Amino acid sequence: MTISQRPAGVSLTVRLQPFNRILVNVFIDGIVAALAAPLARWLAAPEDGLVHPLWLLAGGAITLVVSGVPFRIPQQYWRFSGIADLLRIAGASLASSLLFTLGLKLTGYPLPSLTFPIIYFLVLLVMLGGLRIAYRLVYGIGPRAAAQKRVVLIGADHVADLFLRAIVRNPASGLKVAGLIGQSANQTGRRIHNVPILGHVTDIATLLDGMAVTGALPESLVITDPGFRGEEMRLVLDAAEKYGIVVERAPVLTALTPADQVELRPVALEDLLNRPQWPLDRAGMDRLIRDRTVLITGAGGTIGSELVRQIASFAPGLIVLLDHGEFALWQIDVELGEKYPHVRREVVVADVRDAERVDAVMAHYKPELVFHAAALKHVPIVEHNPCEGLLTNIHGTRVVAAAASRHGVRAMVLISTDKAVNPSSVMGAAKRGAEMYCQALDVMARASGDGAAMRCVTVRFGNVLGSNGSVVPLFRHQLERGGPLTVTHPDISRYFMTVPEAVGLVLQAMVRGLAAAETPEGRGGDTDAALREGGIFVLDMGQPVRIVDLARQIIRLAGLRPDVDVGIRFTGLRPGEKLFEELFHGREAPEPSDAPGLLVARPRLVDLADVTRVIDRITGLAHAGNAAAAIAELGKLVPEFIHNPTGSAPDALSDQEIAAADPMSAAP
Repeated sequence: MTISQRPAGVSLTVRLQPFNRILVNVFIDGIVAALAAPLARWLAAPEDGLVHPLWLLAGGAITLVVSGVPFRIPQQYWRFSGIADLLRIAGASLASSLLFTLGLKLTGYPLPSLTFPIIYFLVLLVMLGGLRIAYRLVYGIGPRAAAQKRVVLIGADHVADLFLRAIVRNPASGLKVAGLIGQSANQTGRRIHNVPILGHVTDIATLLDGMAVTGALPESLVITDPGFRGEEMRLVLDAAEKYGIVVERAPVLTALTPADQVELRPVALEDLLNRPQWPLDRAGMDRLIRDRTVLITGAGGTIGSELVRQIASFAPGLIVLLDHGEFALWQIDVELGEKYPHVRREVVVADVRDAERVDAVMAHYKPELVFHAAALKHVPIVEHNPCEGLLTNIHGTRVVAAAASRHGVRAMVLISTDKAVNPSSVMGAAKRGAEMYCQALDVMARASGDGAAMRCVTVRFGNVLGSNGSVVPLFRHQLERGGPLTVTHPDISRYFMTVPEAVGLVLQAMVRGLAAAETPEGRGGDTDAALREGGIFVLDMGQPVRIVDLARQIIRLAGLRPDVDVGIRFTGLRPGEKLFEELFHGREAPEPSDAPGLLVARPRLVDLADVTRVIDRITGLAHAGNAAAAIAELGKLVPEFIHNPTGSAPDALSDQEIAAADPMSAAP
């Protein structure tokens, strides 16, 4: 039944309910005021007794009702009475006392004493306020869950205060807070809502040891602060694991409204990244994207789809979604239609390796900005299909970049990877070859002096948590099946970012790269000079994370114990894999950027014609299926490429050996 179809009687009842509640408040407050008048008269002049005319009762009730209207006393919700409500009661009581005293004067009735107005004000304040406080206390002692879970809160004091208030409002939540662990050193021993602050979060292991001795261990540690993450979160998880205590998060504080249930949720894996959230130049992104035509290749992938979401939020004139996977395209198209129905979009099924098709798409839509996220990224799969990896990652990048340059694209962003630095895999070396082509194309455009020439920006970053084919979804799948979790090597480590922050910094790099391109020579410092010469943006991803530590944390976040409830098995390095990744090559001196979260790698200058000739040979050999010869040519293009097809760990070449073997590279 729709609202318009509801019976008139139902609608009238709904409208009358709040009015009836207001009348009840007026009636109760009137009775209290009527009783307060003779009580105040007796307190002011005890010798006169409690005998009084009946109109005194009516006068007290009427004056309060009249005085309470401007202070909205009848509309108060007693269950949630607070300081603001008590202040309004004080104002109404004072006004009622003055009005009642004035009424006595005008009727010629003598005041019991000169202090009567003050006494009547205080009696009203105590009786009206006390009634509301008593109601709230009685409500708070209402029905609670039979079995209460003993928890300890971790977080800032002001956030814990809100959470404790929410529990009081929701007595059936089933939570009993045994203590607080704060984030300030001077809070220990103090209390919030009579709950003791046990100590500082860095002492959590010692605190839990002490609670274990006294038999007072909690069932759960509840993180109340949304910003609590990183190294402190690891300390909490490590301490909780010792005693099998579950670590959970409280709801977002804005969700703790009086009518909501206090529902805890698991700690997210992203909370373990010990890195600040970098501020983004959203105004610059808006100027760059709004009302423009933007094309995204690989739009159905993890990075491509997040690019679509964030770019759509800046209201482009048209967003072109290009991918060769029909289902992935359909998914992001449906999502975009639901979240941003006002943004025009076009869905294009195309393979970036098809030069004629890509050229036709560029000619038809004439995009101003291109984000090239299409690539084959899974290292072992590319090792087993090297020709496909080379055709997509090198040839496909050249096809997109060349077509974009021909058709007047203002700027193109190449999404690269840390695996392109001193690569040991075909995938990484192919991405390095793509970087070299885009760098050379950008340098040539700058050297031409044509202000309208396309700016080519390369952004390099590491693994993204939860991306398709990454280790995190694999671990979660293995955990659902009961384990074990498989890790290739005890010492293997990787850089990690969340998908939204990686894409946000990609957009930041586009803004910064275009600004550098428009900076006159001699201005802007070393960073702008590096960018004008084809420098590569590298995202600041903090410290690398050991994969075995990541596996252990995922097990802990599921409330289980590593090596006890769920095992971890080492399987050996896979084809093309390295123990650790790097962000910069030895000859790419990193430069700080004025954009937080972005670094710039000094370029290794290459000639576009030389790179193009080698890519032509690689493409021809890959089309012919001659993988060995194509990989050999790739080694000429990327001399630091030390192929590791078996999963062993060969020594890297020194910078001097790379320079001697690299005829196309020269130090800037």
